[in-house]
Amino acid sequence: MPPVLNYPGVYIEELPSAVHTITGVATSIAAFVGWAPKGPGNRAVLVLSFSDFQTQFGGLDPRSYLGYAVNQFFANGGQQAYIVRILWDGTLTAATGTTPSAASTASATVGGTLKLWASSPGQWGTSIQVSVTTQASGRFGVQVLQVNGTQTTILESFYNLSINSADPQYVINVIDNSSQYITFIDPTAPGTPPAAPGAPTTTLTPVALTGTGLDGSVLNPLDGVNGDGNFEIALGSDPTATGNQFGVHLLDRVDIFNLLCVPGETDVTTVQHLQTYCDNERAFYIVDSPQTATVSSGATNLNTDGPLGINGISPGGLAGSGALTGNNSDHSAYYFPWVLAPDPAGGNIPRFFPPCGFIAGIYASTDADRGVWKAPAGIDAGLSGVSGLQYVLTDLENGVVNVQGVNCLRQFKTYGDVVWGARTLQGSDAAGSQWKYVPIRRLALFLESSLYEGTQWVVFEPNDETLWGQIRLNVGAFMQGLFLQGAFQGTSPQQAYFVKCDSENNPQASIDQGIVNILVGFAPLYPAEFVVIQIQQMAGQV
Repeated sequence: MPPVLNYPGVYIEELPSAVHTITGVATSIAAFVGWAPKGPGNRAVLVLSFSDFQTQFGGLDPRSYLGYAVNQFFANGGQQAYIVRILWDGTLTAATGTTPSAASTASATVGGTLKLWASSPGQWGTSIQVSVTTQASGRFGVQVLQVNGTQTTILESFYNLSINSADPQYVINVIDNSSQYITFIDPTAPGTPPAAPGAPTTTLTPVALTGTGLDGSVLNPLDGVNGDGNFEIALGSDPTATGNQFGVHLLDRVDIFNLLCVPGETDVTTVQHLQTYCDNERAFYIVDSPQTATVSSGATNLNTDGPLGINGISPGGLAGSGALTGNNSDHSAYYFPWVLAPDPAGGNIPRFFPPCGFIAGIYASTDADRGVWKAPAGIDAGLSGVSGLQYVLTDLENGVVNVQGVNCLRQFKTYGDVVWGARTLQGSDAAGSQWKYVPIRRLALFLESSLYEGTQWVVFEPNDETLWGQIRLNVGAFMQGLFLQGAFQGTSPQQAYFVKCDSENNPQASIDQGIVNILVGFAPLYPAEFVVIQIQQMAGQV
């Protein structure tokens, strides 16, 4: 606000700056979707380590790939992940065959008046016990314990609780907002406010949560060996269905995620739906090959054995509804084969795992070390915590499927097991797509998300040359910063990028409609996929 000029002298006035710094968004926040015996089933949960996942979702479970994939992600360089727990709640229509049993939540009445439930469905809730101790002035305490065999562990303690709803220590508010293990919210009526409890009595012997605490049927994706189609129903990925607010769509409420992993999922229709979902969310889907995928010694049957290719691994060149190379396939990449790794939950005996968890971790570590414009492949993209690969590919076998958009995991004597491919599912040579390579597609997604977040200030500003100049200044500064980091081709900014926002692309007709047009171009870096060394014998001196 300008000062009031009413006396002779010098006045100081601070003017607003035209600088609106654009900060690059995160590039390697992963989202994992799968079955777990524990954890919230109605929202996506952020975890920052595998121990965090263990606390909230129960850790490794040999019945599901989810925990293993999350562990492999963090072991290979991942730092942030959202977890979506898939479970059968009994409200969906099952696929052909036996209807899965529904998961249910353990509960108990403690202290005579406190009706409590476990914080999430599953048999884990039956290991929880709760005790109540009355205190002076009508207040009381609640203690949450866990029983494991003969060992009892105190998990949480709450003191000075009250049954007065106006009290800051109102028991329902404190427990529902602070406890990770118990809640007053009835899972069968989550929108109904809990009934006000009466004054509890002391419970010297802890009361166990019992009743119907069940895991329900284990839901496995169709990986070529396991699965009955019910996982895909609970996933709710079909974009044409109405009312799908469960499964993968729990990620709709997440601010941003960049990588999607559904460990073991190979159903073609479901993969297509997830490709479309990632397109809408500006994310990238890491697709697993089927567990039954094999390699033929010849190339004659590469395009004939089903929608996932040679006994399952060749998506390129396939047409029709079974193809994985549709309009949104540039938002995904396909990896083969499965990975042999020790199973910590099975005595460290090696077993095969889908590759997506390892690959997502390598994406994250490459982004941190080099940038999203670097291909997550090569001798630096080694797999950590592995014993080997399901198949050891030859150069010839790798070459046959590489040109069809299949990214192979290779075993080299010097470098170990590494990622040896960086193509999207539009990476087939025959497709000729501008989104052939993973780093180019992901760099574009990074630019789109960063510019979307960084230009919100433009909305409702006066649409004239002053605004256009500010836009060019701020977007140009952001692009220049990336250029200096080596994100683009070219030796000068003019060769690397441009930002256009002027009267030429903002005619009066657009201004009258309230539209401001910003055109941003960039010259991407293409990975050196093929290295050719020419050797020539020099002629001897005459």
